[in-house]
Amino acid sequence: MQIKPASLSQRVSQGLRRALRGLPGRARTDLGRTRRAALLSALLALGLIGPRWAWGDATLPGLISRSKPAVVLVGSYGLLDAPRFGFRGTGFVVGDGMQVVTNAHVLPPLEAGRIDRTVAIQSWTPESGWLLRGARVVKVDPSQDLALLQIDDGRPLPTLRLAEQEAAEGEMIALIGFPIGGALGFSHVTHRGIVSARTAIVQPASGPQGLNEKAVRQLRQGSFEVLQLDATAYPGNSGGPVINIATGEVVGVVSMVAIKASHESALTAPSGISYAIPVRNVRSFLSEAAGKSSR
Repeated sequence: MQIKPASLSQRVSQGLRRALRGLPGRARTDLGRTRRAALLSALLALGLIGPRWAWGDATLPGLISRSKPAVVLVGSYGLLDAPRFGFRGTGFVVGDGMQVVTNAHVLPPLEAGRIDRTVAIQSWTPESGWLLRGARVVKVDPSQDLALLQIDDGRPLPTLRLAEQEAAEGEMIALIGFPIGGALGFSHVTHRGIVSARTAIVQPASGPQGLNEKAVRQLRQGSFEVLQLDATAYPGNSGGPVINIATGEVVGVVSMVAIKASHESALTAPSGISYAIPVRNVRSFLSEAAGKSSR
């Protein structure tokens, strides 16, 4: 007997409600979110349901449309540079709409005597297109490849919500960013895949300046966990969000791309394997930044 996707989705919902019945309120909410996300990701991967069912009245295109205004260009702005905005990577807006999470390696390098160059972002709206805004660095952690920026002024931007639960292997995810920068004009690009594995890795220092006390301590402690993704990412995706398709929440930050040969081959012959920093690391990083700013 063939089971229709609609019938299957109803059975999943009924079974989930029965499993959660009788639990305390908070435990029921947390466990329900985790189980629902895992079930939806599995059913999506099997092709038994589509994104429309997973999002209720929404779709994956709807998720992309809602998320794009919160995904920004990160780079530098220099009066003596041509072009004046130098693209470095992707970032996404969190918190009060004035903070941007990205990778530490995305930040523009410091150059002695270049007082005209500052960190900058560009945000996008359907009505106004791209808008350049100044920013400053609040906190950097090279050992985890994370950085937090504060937008200087202007109106708050739409934000993305950080997941409270860690991504499970097999979850369907989407990457939104700028894989080839401005080669053809800046446009948000989305790639879809799954969390292939949770694996251990050691983040190398970016240079002598990266060999600080914390980085050395991290190397002595050994590896830390990252998400391995089967979604294709490119250098311009660095710092962009990894979004759980079933919940719309950020579960990681794109950090590295596995390459087959030279760095240039990341564009011409992508491996299809990418790595992301888990959301728990991001939450811990933001908590440290909040504690630093309050002192």
